[in-house]
Amino acid sequence: MALLTCENLTLGYDGKSVVSKLSFSVKEGDYLCIVGENGSGKSTLIKTLIGLIQPLEGKIITQDGFGKNEIGYLPQRTDVQKDFPASVREIVLSGCLGRAIRPFYTKEDKALAAGNMERLGILSLEHKSFKELSGGQQQRVLLARALCATKKLLLLDEPVAGLDPKAVSQFYSLIEMLNIEDKITVIMISHDISSCLGFASHIFHIGSAKPLFFGSKRDYIQSEVGKAYQSFAGGGD
Repeated sequence: MALLTCENLTLGYDGKSVVSKLSFSVKEGDYLCIVGENGSGKSTLIKTLIGLIQPLEGKIITQDGFGKNEIGYLPQRTDVQKDFPASVREIVLSGCLGRAIRPFYTKEDKALAAGNMERLGILSLEHKSFKELSGGQQQRVLLARALCATKKLLLLDEPVAGLDPKAVSQFYSLIEMLNIEDKITVIMISHDISSCLGFASHIFHIGSAKPLFFGSKRDYIQSEVGKAYQSFAGGGD
């Protein structure tokens, strides 16, 4: 059974459709990259999957026993995030809040946060202020936070935007490690088509108001839409 299935989703705001008739499914262990032009509804789809926005039509079906509060979410970077006045440890721990309603962190929460910081190579930074970190370090912190919320599914919205090439390479390596070694399913929005084709198992290409392709990376590379997008993206902005 699929971990998550979307059937005929129409998405938008205030009753106005942004994209319609989205149907796809994601199995455990998949690495799905969502690509497409700006304004095509990619971020709206991610926000709908985690419940921030309700679909105008259609439905989202999750595997038995798997809830939306068990999804790890890494949103697009903002200036507010960059200057957030909290320690690394506090931010990572906050990822545990969605798993249960309680007035304090448990011993298990603290162990989970420490384990995720160590896994991502940032345990030595736990007492530092988040706003003092580099962009790459901040994204690792937010990824560790997302991992505290899930053992199954990560949703990443343009996670490497604004990072330098070294930080981009390191971040992609971390995601690949989590996908392969920890068997965490990944759904990631990206404009970096070359990296998508290097790491993803599946591609979902959304066009203006409609889906253009969903399937394996191999089939996407051979598809007309895939060939056209690779040519366009490879030619620069």
